[in-house]
Amino acid sequence: MTPPASDSQGSAGARPGRRLLFALLASLLFAVAPMGAAPAKQAAKESCFDCHSDKDMTKEANGVKRSLFVDEQRFAASVHGSLSCRDCHVKLTDKHQEGSETYTDVKCDGCHSEQAKVYAGSIHGVSQTLGATAAAYCHDCHGNHDIVPVKQTDSPVHKMNLSQTCAKCHANRNLTDEYKMKYPQVASQYQESIHGKALLVKGLIVAPSCNDCHGVHDIKRSVDRSSPINHANVAKTCGKCHVKVEEIYNKSIHGQLLAKGDPRGPVCVQCHSAHQIETPVNGHFKSGSDMVCGKCHADRLEHYRDTYHGKAMALGKANTASAVAACYDCHGHHDVLRASDPNSHLSQANIVNTCKQCHPKATVSFTKYAPHANPMDRKNYPVLHYVFLVMTTLLVCTFSLFGAHTLLWLFRSLWLYRHDSKQFREAKAKIQADDEQFTRFQPFERFLHILVVTSFLLLTITGMPLKFYYTDWAKAIFSFFGGADVARTLHHFGAVITFTYFVLHVSTTLSHLWKNRGFMKDPETGAFRFSRIFKAMAHPDSMIPTKQDVKDFVAHNRWFFGKGPRPEFDRWTYFEKFDYLAVFWGVFAIGVSGLIMWFPEFFSRFMPGWMINVSLIVHSDEALLAAGFIFTVHFFNTHFRLEKFPMDTVIFSGRISKSEMLHERKRWYDRLVSEGRLDSFRVKDEWEAWKGIARSAGYIFFGIGLLLLVLIIYAMTSRLAH
Repeated sequence: MTPPASDSQGSAGARPGRRLLFALLASLLFAVAPMGAAPAKQAAKESCFDCHSDKDMTKEANGVKRSLFVDEQRFAASVHGSLSCRDCHVKLTDKHQEGSETYTDVKCDGCHSEQAKVYAGSIHGVSQTLGATAAAYCHDCHGNHDIVPVKQTDSPVHKMNLSQTCAKCHANRNLTDEYKMKYPQVASQYQESIHGKALLVKGLIVAPSCNDCHGVHDIKRSVDRSSPINHANVAKTCGKCHVKVEEIYNKSIHGQLLAKGDPRGPVCVQCHSAHQIETPVNGHFKSGSDMVCGKCHADRLEHYRDTYHGKAMALGKANTASAVAACYDCHGHHDVLRASDPNSHLSQANIVNTCKQCHPKATVSFTKYAPHANPMDRKNYPVLHYVFLVMTTLLVCTFSLFGAHTLLWLFRSLWLYRHDSKQFREAKAKIQADDEQFTRFQPFERFLHILVVTSFLLLTITGMPLKFYYTDWAKAIFSFFGGADVARTLHHFGAVITFTYFVLHVSTTLSHLWKNRGFMKDPETGAFRFSRIFKAMAHPDSMIPTKQDVKDFVAHNRWFFGKGPRPEFDRWTYFEKFDYLAVFWGVFAIGVSGLIMWFPEFFSRFMPGWMINVSLIVHSDEALLAAGFIFTVHFFNTHFRLEKFPMDTVIFSGRISKSEMLHERKRWYDRLVSEGRLDSFRVKDEWEAWKGIARSAGYIFFGIGLLLLVLIIYAMTSRLAH
C-alpha cells in the first residue's frame, strides 16, 4: 500500500527543520559544557571533604598514626585551591570513596614536569628511585594541601623558613643515622653561623640559606661534579655572593691549584667550614685557624708551634685568641701567594710592612727571623742546629753528672741510716735542739733569697707551660692565669725581680771589692796587680770556687763509696758554689735571651732576626735546666737529705747550730776560732741589720699608696668633668 501523498510531502519538508533544531541543541550543549566542569570538580572536592574535614580522622601505617584531616579553608587559599583532588591523587578511583581503596599516591609531574625531571636526578630523587622512601619528596618541602607561593613568608620553602624545613630531615637523629648523613648537626650549626644569624636573627634576606649553596630541586652529593658544592665548584658557589673574594682567591696559590684541577687546592669550606661559618674577626676563628692551615701544612704547623706565637695560640682561652700572629697574619687571607711572588705579603718588598702589623718598629733585619725554623734541619738552619746540639749536650751532661752525684749521696745516706739508725737520729735531734746558734746568712742575703725564690717560681709557673704547651696541665695553668697575655705580663714581672736581685748582689760584691781594694796592691811595691783581683774575690767567705773545692768534690765522692772520711766543709760547700754559679750563668743566659725575645725590634737593629730563634732555644733549654736542677738536685742537697728532711730552715732564719757547724762545716768553725771571729757570728738582736730593708719596704709601700691615691683622685675628677 502506497502511503498518502500528503504524508509523504510533510515528512520530507520537515527534515531540514529537525536538523536545524538538533544543531542548535548540540551547540548549546557544547557551549554549556565548560561551565559545568567547575561545579563537577567542586562537587568532587566536596565529596572528599565529607570525610577529610573530620579532625579526628587518622590512618595507621607501619605502627605510625597519621592524621587525614584536610583544612578546607587553607586548601582553598592554596595555589592548588582550584584543582580537583584527583588532579594530584591521580590513582584514586570510586572504590576509595567506597572505603575499599586507601592508595593516595601523589603525582606532581603532571603540572610540574620540568621540576620533576630535575628532581629525578637529584640526591633525593635518586634515593627515592633506589627505594629510600624517607628521602624528601615534593610535599616534604612544599607542604600538602596548604601549599602557598614560594615568596610568601609563611611558605615552608620561603628563604626565612627553608633551614627549618630542611632540618625536619637533616636534624632527625633517626634519619641521619639511617642514611649516614655527613653533617647530622647541620641545622644547629647553620643557625649559629654568621649566615644563619644574618638571615634568621637580623632578617637580612640577602644572606644565604640552604638552597643558595645546595640548589633547589637539583640537590646533589658533593662528589657529583655538577653539584654546586663539589670541590671544584665551591669557590664559584660562594662567589655568587662574595664576588671580590672569589676574584682575589682565583689569583692566589690556592686558587691556581684549583684551576689546574689539583685536589690539594683548598676551597672556602676547608678554611671556613661548610655550615659553621663564623666571622673571621672573632677570637674563636683565629684561635683555631692554625689547626685549619695545619691540615695541609702539618710540617709548618709543627714548627710554628715551637715559637711563642704558636704556643701562646695553643694555650689561649676558649673562644678567644692571644694577641700573637696567626698564619694568615703573615701569609694573607684569600690572597696567599708564594713568597717569591712580588705581590706576596712575604716578598722582599712587602715583608717589612707585614711584620709592622704587630711590630711597628720592625726592620729588614727583623724579618730574618724564621717563623717555621726547624733546629734539626742542619742544611737550612745550621746556626740553630748547632746551638740546639750545644744546649742539649749541656742538659744531658749536667743532669747525668749531678743526677749520679745525688743518687750516690742518697744511697750512702740510706746505708748509714740502715747500719746505725739510732746514732743517725740522735745526731739529727742534737742539731735541731742545740741552743748555741750562729749567724750563717745576713738579713740582706735572706732578703735576696726571697726575691730569688719568688721570681724563680713565678718565672717557672708562667714559662714552663709554654715549653709543654701540648699538655692539659699547661692549659690549666694558663687558664687559671686568664690566658697567655696575663701570663706574659707576670713572666715579665718575674724577670724584673730577677734583674733587681742580680743588680743588688753584683753591687754589694763590687762594693766589697772596693772596700778591700788595698788588697789588690802589691804589698812590697804598692802597685795595683790584676792577678790579685781573683785572690780578693776568692776569699774563704766568697762563693768563688777554689782548688779546695776540687779536693772536697773528690773526697766527697770517695766517701760515697766508703773509701774515705766525710770531708769537713768551710762556710760554702762545692755543691753550693755550683748552685751559685749556675744562678749567675742562668741569669745571664736566660736574662739576655729573654730580653732579646721581649724587645725583638730593638735588638734586631744590631743583630740578625734569626738571633731571636737562637734566643728561644737558649731561653727554653736553659730554663728547663734551671727548673729541673733546682727541683731535684738543689732540693735534695738542701732539704731532702735524710739529715735535713723535710726542710732546712737556715735560709729563712739565718741561723745554724754549733752541732751542725761541727758536723757539716767544721773547717769554717775552726777558721772562725783561729781568726777570733766566732763571737761576732753568735746570734744577737738583728734589728740594726734589718732596719735598712724594713725602711726601704716601708718607703715602697708608702709610695705605692700615694700613687694609688693620685690615680683614684684623677679617676674621680675626670668622671666629674665629663
